[in-house]
Amino acid sequence: MYTPHDFRRMFATEAVTGGLPVHIAARILGHMTLTTTQAYLAVFQDDLVRTYRGFLDRRRADRPQDEYREPTEQWHDFQQHLELRKVSLGTCGRPYGTPCKHEHACIRCPVLQMDPRQKPRLTEIIQNLRERIREARANGWLGEVEGLQGSFDAAMAKLSSLKRSPTDGRPQLVDLGMPVFTTMHPRPGGDREGPANQP
Repeated sequence: MYTPHDFRRMFATEAVTGGLPVHIAARILGHMTLTTTQAYLAVFQDDLVRTYRGFLDRRRADRPQDEYREPTEQWHDFQQHLELRKVSLGTCGRPYGTPCKHEHACIRCPVLQMDPRQKPRLTEIIQNLRERIREARANGWLGEVEGLQGSFDAAMAKLSSLKRSPTDGRPQLVDLGMPVFTTMHPRPGGDREGPANQP
């Protein structure tokens, strides 16, 4: 059994999937916002794909043919950049066209995006750095100790961030606590002063 509202929804869906712009449908239905109209639309996956392909075909027909060019050498450079971003501990986050500022010392680099699956490898690196620091101190190589200590601190920070981040990739709930409300007292001049517990 249908209700009048069902017919409004059917009209909105048929009109928009038939090519009527959604903002025009919103005016016809008397909606104040597009969000309300979009809630009326029952757009299914095949409708979405068909409509988008039709949109692309119309755009390509209107665009001059000489604007469709083969990928240039710059595209290959861009692809190579993405390949070079893959490192043993994860992915280098540096933008395209920028050099590596840390001479490929990824463990120190703040733009390294750690892969959680590489946690055992990171643990091995930390253990190796700890042993090298011990050896350098025993031999009095103080310059070596300073450099290794910087790498060790950076590695420990990355390990700590891996422990804080979820391993399954899903967002986790964060308890922000209950908000605390304070009483405001009016000043003699009419404006308000700070909370009551402040001097």
